[in-house]
Amino acid sequence: MEKPDFAEVLDVASDAGHILLENGAEISRVEDIMGRISAHFGVSSSNFFVLSNGIFTTGQAEKVSKSGGQASTYANVAFIPIRSVQLCKVTAVNRLSYDISAGKCTLQEAKERIARIKNMPAKPFWEQFVATTLSAAGFSAVFGGGFLDCTAAGIAGAILFLFMSFVSSRYLSKIVGGICNALLVTLVSILCWRVGIGICLSNIIIGAVMPLIPGVPFTNGVRDLANSDYLAGITRMTDAMLGFFCIAMGVAAAFLLDGAVFGGMLKLTGYEPNPQTQSYLAQAIASFIGTVGFAVLYGIDRPQYLTAGAIGVIGWLTYLVAFRILGVGAPVSAMFAALMVCLLSRFSAVPTRCPAQIFIICGIFTLVPGAGIFWFSYYLTSGELLLAVGSGFMAIKVAVSIVLGIILAMEIPQRLFSHHTHKAH
Repeated sequence: MEKPDFAEVLDVASDAGHILLENGAEISRVEDIMGRISAHFGVSSSNFFVLSNGIFTTGQAEKVSKSGGQASTYANVAFIPIRSVQLCKVTAVNRLSYDISAGKCTLQEAKERIARIKNMPAKPFWEQFVATTLSAAGFSAVFGGGFLDCTAAGIAGAILFLFMSFVSSRYLSKIVGGICNALLVTLVSILCWRVGIGICLSNIIIGAVMPLIPGVPFTNGVRDLANSDYLAGITRMTDAMLGFFCIAMGVAAAFLLDGAVFGGMLKLTGYEPNPQTQSYLAQAIASFIGTVGFAVLYGIDRPQYLTAGAIGVIGWLTYLVAFRILGVGAPVSAMFAALMVCLLSRFSAVPTRCPAQIFIICGIFTLVPGAGIFWFSYYLTSGELLLAVGSGFMAIKVAVSIVLGIILAMEIPQRLFSHHTHKAH
């Protein structure tokens, strides 16, 4: 069989890496898959340098008789901006790479499959709309809201999705759009509360802003740092911190506007869990709904919704057991829960042939300190600086604990999760 042209091989590897990086894959996976594709087709001299928003691909073929025996070289630089994430494309490319390694796919077939993967449609508008609405309602219950609070959060989440789809993503920059998104969803939450839809305003707002949490850059930043990809990790963590900052700014601006209209800052009394949703069964249902909602928004394959939801439920129940029964603090509980989410994700990756990162991104959302971000914004706006510092410091401790849980889980050798490590990881 004729050896494939090395430039075509590197084109296929570059296209695969482009799809992965654009849709939320971590740097190590991008490099691994690009190297696996090129190595299978005999291009061992290729070299890939992957950043958080770009790929440099180079290679050199063997010397040929023409042109005085000069070597044929290849170089390609691709700028890849951070866009909306479709994790189903990451899964598809991951599966393609293993089919190539197993000899089940020729170079031409790989090119055709990559073209089909590029053209995979996003989730239908109605499905994303329902997912945003339900995830906001579900996370309102997770963070202490009652049934009316969940209803108000769902209304705010629905309006948020429409605004993001038709205004924010089309006409506003990332920073301005992020602030406006948080501003709008907080104002809608306050309006619902003022007209009697909802009891605890803080629980409404916390649930409603959850669809804005930058889960993909946060999780991938942690993975990249753990894999010693410091430049990419810092870049993605900075992107995540920027997202959190925009949420805080939007929430604060909403309270200031409300205070200007009604003649005074709203007085909130802190965390108020509603007994309607505090049973373990209610929390399991709420966390499942919230996690599956994010699975839809991040575009994972429909057959994996149940697995992602189950991982989110087990992670959250682990947190609750550690916090309520064992009596450990929120940071330690979050670390145990993050460790559980990552372990379950790695076990689930093998039979589903999906990257573990897909399940980690969705399952970790119940642990993200959205409540801490809200209370920091509120206390800072109301001038209660000591409480603001305390809330912000607690949010940072929980975030660091999640990072530690992820790192500990990812350090466990893959062979302990499967005897067939070539399938997925």
